[in-house]
Amino acid sequence: MGPSRIAFREAELTDPWVALEPGADPVERVRILRRAHKAFTEAGTVPRPVRSVVADSWRRSARAGVIPDGSASVELMDGDLGSYRAEHPLARVMPLFRELMGTFAADGEHLLAVCDAQGRLLWVEGHPATRRQAGRMNFVPGARWSETSVGTNAPGTAVALDRPVQVFAAEHFIRRVQPWTCAAAPVHDPRTGRVLGAVDITGGDGLAHPHSLGFVQAVARAAESQLALLAPPKATDDTIELSALGRDEAQLVAGGRKIRLSRRHSEILVLLARHPEGLTGDELLCALYEDESVTPVTLRAELTRLRRLLGPGLLDSRPYRLTAPVASDVAVVERRLGTGAVTAAASAYAGPLLPGSEAPAVVRLRRRLADGLRAALIARRDPDLLAEWVRAPWGEDDLDVWRALAAVRPTAVVRERLSALEAELSAPLTRMAHPSWTRRAAQREPRTSATSLQRPRS
Repeated sequence: MGPSRIAFREAELTDPWVALEPGADPVERVRILRRAHKAFTEAGTVPRPVRSVVADSWRRSARAGVIPDGSASVELMDGDLGSYRAEHPLARVMPLFRELMGTFAADGEHLLAVCDAQGRLLWVEGHPATRRQAGRMNFVPGARWSETSVGTNAPGTAVALDRPVQVFAAEHFIRRVQPWTCAAAPVHDPRTGRVLGAVDITGGDGLAHPHSLGFVQAVARAAESQLALLAPPKATDDTIELSALGRDEAQLVAGGRKIRLSRRHSEILVLLARHPEGLTGDELLCALYEDESVTPVTLRAELTRLRRLLGPGLLDSRPYRLTAPVASDVAVVERRLGTGAVTAAASAYAGPLLPGSEAPAVVRLRRRLADGLRAALIARRDPDLLAEWVRAPWGEDDLDVWRALAAVRPTAVVRERLSALEAELSAPLTRMAHPSWTRRAAQREPRTSATSLQRPRS
């Protein structure tokens, strides 16, 4: 077997997720990578020595509109950063990260960094001089280091691919990051498997060793084990948990029981949870029924059935109220929005409140909650959060959010979708302006109006 075939065979056996194979010359590899990076940024071609994971990441970075001379932006600061970190699940394992990695980072002049699932750095700790150097490229808490924002980098690429990854020197997409080497591994929620973020070690060329990748992967697994052992904050036995976002029938957890509610019972509990002081029968009647002919007898029958379902002592009357505290997903989103923790609010928003409900008070609450979150997302101008909104069923036709996304991430796909939506919006207006359409609409209007006012009684 000739030398070239042997070299090719050795390359096949190399772990593609490790930046430098044992015995490789880091100086020579940096020179090769810089030349390859220049070829990609100028001609769009990736020479063969570049690892496939890096080449794919460069292509994704370019498609996302990242420029090689760009830099990270700081998006979470002061109180916003503090409140978001306090509520983030990884806050519970930060002591573990510090115990396992803190001394290694400080002694080796490295940095320990933890990011969320959108690539925002939440904690950056380690050697003081290294922190100051990293600060000059905005590798600081609150900065966005997602792959779609700053291109190829270990924490951002790890959460994008959902697997441990090492990025060496000029493998970074942005030039000002190329003096650095980093290794990161995603951390998952042990109950749901959802990516919570990533743990990262950042420093000099010495981190290109395979051991650093194995190290952060082991730390990530330890964090997941710790999260599995840490019980969720214990609610008191009399606390009721209500989940009503993104579902037509709410789920109630009370006394250890999970109860799936009917739509009407879902509406009643959502409203009573909003009013711990209670509501009179007349107030509930107006809140639930648009049809004024519905009698109090109908409401009392629903409340009687609900009381039997909940069990004794949970639903009181005169006024109607719940006798135990209620923890609802609606309140979580409202509370986070109120503190400015927009990212945390978006992560808790599972969809519109009881989307099939036509109860007047529920409709108003649903619109107010969605509009408040939309306004916060548009004001935040966070491309990943905006993209998540328009990818969701409730946001795929949201023109205002698409426009906000196009302003901060003007990729071809985003521009095409925005143009299509704007065309759909203008088409009815064009038809309405045409005389023939106006005559046809006028002829149909009486019949349409008559039928639209007829609603079945509840």
